[in-house]
Amino acid sequence: MAAAQSFNMRLLAQHQLQGFGGMGEGMGMQLARDGRRILWLAHESAPKNFTGVDVSDPRSPRVVVQTELPHAQMRSNSLDVVGDTLAVAYQTTQRGQKPAGFDLFDVSTPEIPRLISHFDCSGPHSRGVHVLWFVDGETVHMSSGAPDFQPRNPLDDQFYRIVDVRNPSTPAELGRWWLPGTREGDAAPPPQRLERKFDSGFRAHNTNVFPARPDRCYLGYIDGGAMILDIADKSRPALVAHWRHSPPYHGFTHTVLPLHGRNLLVISDESVQDNGADWPKLVWVVDARVETNPVTIATLPAPPYQEFVRRGGRFGAHNLHENLPVPGSWNSEQYVIGTFFNAGVRAYDLLNPYQPKEVAYFVPAAPAGARTGAVQLNDVFVDERRIVYAVDRHIGGLYILEMSI
Repeated sequence: MAAAQSFNMRLLAQHQLQGFGGMGEGMGMQLARDGRRILWLAHESAPKNFTGVDVSDPRSPRVVVQTELPHAQMRSNSLDVVGDTLAVAYQTTQRGQKPAGFDLFDVSTPEIPRLISHFDCSGPHSRGVHVLWFVDGETVHMSSGAPDFQPRNPLDDQFYRIVDVRNPSTPAELGRWWLPGTREGDAAPPPQRLERKFDSGFRAHNTNVFPARPDRCYLGYIDGGAMILDIADKSRPALVAHWRHSPPYHGFTHTVLPLHGRNLLVISDESVQDNGADWPKLVWVVDARVETNPVTIATLPAPPYQEFVRRGGRFGAHNLHENLPVPGSWNSEQYVIGTFFNAGVRAYDLLNPYQPKEVAYFVPAAPAGARTGAVQLNDVFVDERRIVYAVDRHIGGLYILEMSI
């Protein structure tokens, strides 16, 4: 097994999370009322729901709470925290199962999360919520199924939904949008699918909305590419721009990160097949000066193919630190931090967006007992101290890193 690699990132601590890994795509920082920093983590698989880790001292992380899922046929893949309110997404293994939707918790006492409400998204064609975005304390944006939505193809079961949570005890849907042609009864024809071995579905993934542009949703739509939606009227989202690179690439557009001050979009794919079978999965830099005509100008330098492709597990891009507009989150329009599964966590300088440069990375050694034979870093969050938190998809737990850039 390969040894750990590092450049301008130094490991401060690793926490095995009581032996329960399987970390998803949910990481959020709470600045608690008593002065502690609580990092909330979603689990990608049962039996655990979410974990709260006190990272006030990043060299000595401590689990303060770890909760259970109701049953094994579900996952809490995503979460966000605003103030003392934690939103957690639930997706089931099979359509029609429950609970499928999202919960709101009061975490004013982090050790004792208190359920406020559940928003039900279950239905005969729904697996619930895959990813949610909650940053303003008022609105949850999410990729979700619904009881009244029947996709033409079962892979297309999750679309963009907007939910009002200003009264957290009674969440209410405000609006929705899906790619025309993917729902039964649509007048539009079905979209042309990728070849079968790469077909992951035309469905929403990340649904990012920033206070700097509250009338825009930056939407990753898996095999449908990236979209910018006008949500000034949340009851009627409207398509503004559509960026698509697949085919010839292999789909799974994941995250659309706008750098508003520079009129750039940073768009990540997700690798979903082992041993580079769906390579290349890249992070793209897109010129959005003309919002209706996004133009690709670069990709972030990919990790060395020959070094990682046969190391084990997935190899390629995945999550980005999303410049969450909440206290405790690091924000930068020059640097982009992302996870690349067996190629670790990596940082890039976009000072010249036409020639991005890699400026830091950390690749852990394979965790003991890793079934892939390699680490699979899944998600990343950076706090305002430039402390980097990365989690392993399987058993490696939480890695806490100091970044020197």
